[in-house]
Amino acid sequence: MKNFVSAAIQFEAEPMNVKVNLQKAYHLIGNCKRETGASLVVLPESFTTGFTPIGNAESLWEVVDSIPGSLTDEAVRWAHEFDTYICFPTYERGKERAVIYNSAAIVGPEGMIGVYRKTHPFPTERLSAGGWTTPGSDPLVVSASIGKIGVVICYDGDFPELARVTALKGAEVICRPSAFLRTFDQWELTNRARAYDNHVYWIASNLVGKDSSGSNFFGSSMIVHPSGMKLAQASGCEEFVSAMLEADPIRKITPGASRDQIFDHIEDRNLDSYKGILSEGKSAFQPSKRIPYRRR
Repeated sequence: MKNFVSAAIQFEAEPMNVKVNLQKAYHLIGNCKRETGASLVVLPESFTTGFTPIGNAESLWEVVDSIPGSLTDEAVRWAHEFDTYICFPTYERGKERAVIYNSAAIVGPEGMIGVYRKTHPFPTERLSAGGWTTPGSDPLVVSASIGKIGVVICYDGDFPELARVTALKGAEVICRPSAFLRTFDQWELTNRARAYDNHVYWIASNLVGKDSSGSNFFGSSMIVHPSGMKLAQASGCEEFVSAMLEADPIRKITPGASRDQIFDHIEDRNLDSYKGILSEGKSAFQPSKRIPYRRR
């Protein structure tokens, strides 16, 4: 990995208005690049349409595109123009009209280099539960000129196993584009914990403003160091934050400290203690409602 500046951009998406949302993203990326020189920019989850569609899965299918397709072609043009890598989240048109993936492409000046499809759609989002999204199944890590980049999307970040397998695949930076509607404490906790758990840089970008469901996103995008310390923190308005990511970040306990770090959470795992970790299960406590996860 090289030393480079990363950035998280947050803004309000206009529901189902792809053209307006693309224009807004383009404008913000341009401002961000001019002000910070960022070599990696992370946009919020489903920014092309907003999180909750107006209508159903077929309505959403009509306004988005396949990947690769017209939307990611536009992202590649931006990446080439601004000489930066972009984590470009958008709903993705599947081969069948009812199939929509919640996806994020990684694009760079050289073109599209990978796409991740959200493996843990939020319960209300799942097509199988009356929502609109079909889950993916594969983690993603891509090799870029600046380093190895992985992706998780919003609710995915609540699952330590997915962040861990992404780190095991070599990720040095994990992007978490989000449309996070729960509490700031849960947002901050999961971002910082996943970074520290796996000694990775963690770039979490969240929407702001109103969702078509009537809920409000609180922004608070952040960039987290592999020690779990926050390097940058946004507020609740349309803005971007940036930070320098250094190529050799875990020699000291925290950035700027003199104390050496002598542990590695990846190497120090006792694999004998993890028997049964991939078994199905439920919390010992009961939520107000269970929405079972159904694989395709």
